[in-house]
Amino acid sequence: MTGMQHDLTAKVRVGLIQAGSVVMDRAASTDKAVRLIGEAAALGAKLVLLPEAFIPAYPRGLSLGSKIGGRTAAGRQDWLRYWQNSVPIPSDTTAALGGAARDNGVYVCAGIIERDADYSGGTLFCTIVYYGPDGTYLGKHRKLKPTAAERLIWGEGDGSTLTVFDAPFGRVGGLICWENYMPLARTAMYQKGVHIYLAPTADTRDRWQASMRHIALEGRCFVLSCNQYLTKADYPKDLACYDELAGEPEVLSSGGTAVIAPDGEYVAGPVWGREEIVLADLDMSQVASGRFDFDVVGHYARPDVFRLQVNEKPSG
Repeated sequence: MTGMQHDLTAKVRVGLIQAGSVVMDRAASTDKAVRLIGEAAALGAKLVLLPEAFIPAYPRGLSLGSKIGGRTAAGRQDWLRYWQNSVPIPSDTTAALGGAARDNGVYVCAGIIERDADYSGGTLFCTIVYYGPDGTYLGKHRKLKPTAAERLIWGEGDGSTLTVFDAPFGRVGGLICWENYMPLARTAMYQKGVHIYLAPTADTRDRWQASMRHIALEGRCFVLSCNQYLTKADYPKDLACYDELAGEPEVLSSGGTAVIAPDGEYVAGPVWGREEIVLADLDMSQVASGRFDFDVVGHYARPDVFRLQVNEKPSG
């Protein structure tokens, strides 16, 4: 955080990209992301959010030949393809995302699969990367706890990437998908003073919307929940484990992208069943007025009774 003064009387347009990855293709997914960032900016967005794992994919429906006690050669082949198309930081992909932010004068928050470039190089992380409107890399957040079979393909992040950044219209940060069900992780974000709370996800269920509305009310912040619209037809047919998709529906991710105000009401969405740039105009004064009623880490806190300690040291 920079200590920037925020104008909480400002109005700002945000653009959420509900679109599908070019599955297992980093270069093509990056090109699609850059194009859609430009389209959102042309519509007036000053902050653009892309879904969880947009580059190169959230490989819904695949087990990569894995079961308890065993893996297959075909699964290893597809894993290698996923790994090869994941994103080191820095890389040509991160340079392209930063360039899109700079060329369009927007904040870019993008879901990627990050290849560990600091240690072994063999671990992948589900990550959000952040860029300022001058193209500056502002940091990243690695998902703290992959859910269920996600643990086969992604490692766990640590407290060193609970990143928030300052923009003139407010402080921005967030958590990925089911991290948002972790009360202490949410509280850590509230303690960092977040005004615009990002929640890129792969959860398409209607009940997810209830959680997003709760977080908006709990944090008295704007919540931006962004998901992919993805079909089975978007998967390359030459995947070695392609037959694992046989029992899956044609629409693998129906979307549900939405923006919720600090009073828990929708500003935009949820949008289902198509690719769309979901636009919303945020009146940042709603954050301050909402906290008159309830400020979860301010006048409604009881630090004499409850305290949260967060380990923000890197684990590696």
